[in-house]
Amino acid sequence: MSNRSMYRTIQGDHFPNELELSFHDGSSRQTLFYEKVTWEVEGERRGLRYGENPDQPAALYRLVNGNLCLGQVECIGAGRWLASDVELLQSGKHPGKINITDVDAALNILRYFTDRPATVIVKHNNPSGVAVRATLEESYLTAFWADPIAAFGGAVALNRPVDKATAEAIAERYVEVVCAPSYEEGALEILRGRKNLRIMQIGNMERLGEYVGRQTLDLKSLIDGGLVAQWSYVPRPLTPADLEPARTEYKGKEYRIARSPTEREIDDMIFGWFVEAGVTSNSVIYVRNQATVAIGTGEQDRVGVAEIARDKAYRKYAERISQDELNRSYNALTDEERRSVDESVASERGGLRGSTMVSDGFFPFRDGVDVGLQEGVSAVIQPGGSLRDYESIEACNEHGATMTFTGQRSFKH
Repeated sequence: MSNRSMYRTIQGDHFPNELELSFHDGSSRQTLFYEKVTWEVEGERRGLRYGENPDQPAALYRLVNGNLCLGQVECIGAGRWLASDVELLQSGKHPGKINITDVDAALNILRYFTDRPATVIVKHNNPSGVAVRATLEESYLTAFWADPIAAFGGAVALNRPVDKATAEAIAERYVEVVCAPSYEEGALEILRGRKNLRIMQIGNMERLGEYVGRQTLDLKSLIDGGLVAQWSYVPRPLTPADLEPARTEYKGKEYRIARSPTEREIDDMIFGWFVEAGVTSNSVIYVRNQATVAIGTGEQDRVGVAEIARDKAYRKYAERISQDELNRSYNALTDEERRSVDESVASERGGLRGSTMVSDGFFPFRDGVDVGLQEGVSAVIQPGGSLRDYESIEACNEHGATMTFTGQRSFKH
């Protein structure tokens, strides 16, 4: 089999149409009932194209009945569907597992931004760009330019009906999936010009706000067939009143952040914390003006991921300048042109100046937060709880930056 043909070979789907998962403690039984999702594709009913790789058969199930309640936590009710009830409006290739989970990862973030037009672009289960703006087109373009390289072949999820201007902007670039609550007249025709684009519609997306704070059963399979079951993570609701300036005690001395956050910094802290909830840990992200500047994901140490996100910010900013001003990729520039672009990027610190640094876990030492502060970061939001929180507080005070603690870790593995 050739490397290309393996992507065209569809594995047989032998998963049953129904699935049951029961919890039984001897006196009572709670059962969740699921049904397999299929679509009409080329004259026949088909489920997922394949799993994470072409040689992995997979199936998508939607919850149709049963209410699981363990302790004080109750599973999201049956029939409240989003990604598991997606409608295909076009599919040159019908969806595989990654397409569905990328859309779901986008919805996981998008649910926190229902008040204004927002776009989340996801690649391999992590956001490459997130933005909230006054118009849907602007939100898409801002999210795209946050990381145009990673956005190539990604999944674009939008929380408003797609208009023609937004459709034209999306159609100019290669994406695998676009998902929205609906499409205005003329928008579908534009998008259908990309024959292999999977165009998805989720009517329930208009009710995304109802999913804030709702938990689902999260299952992880182990190598021996065992399972780890947990309730899904949800970030605490954050309001400006919740963001108190950081303080801690160390060896009998109290340390406080010297400056309270501005209104813009508060907005970016809240925005960034909700985006962070959808990023694979260990992670650090930078946001500014309700948009991501750079996203660092899945690293083992916090200072390392802060540096990776910083370096990405510089590279992506250089690419944007190259495309905007010279209409060419950075790699295609002459040495002289690159030097000019590099000078512009350096003067703007890769777009990091005035941004907010967001960390899903505490900083064990100040070296992690120093990475952002040295680039002009003006605000930091993190869980707090390190024995050496005082170091991070002192670092921020030295740079005139502010910092708040959430009191909640936001790991996602």
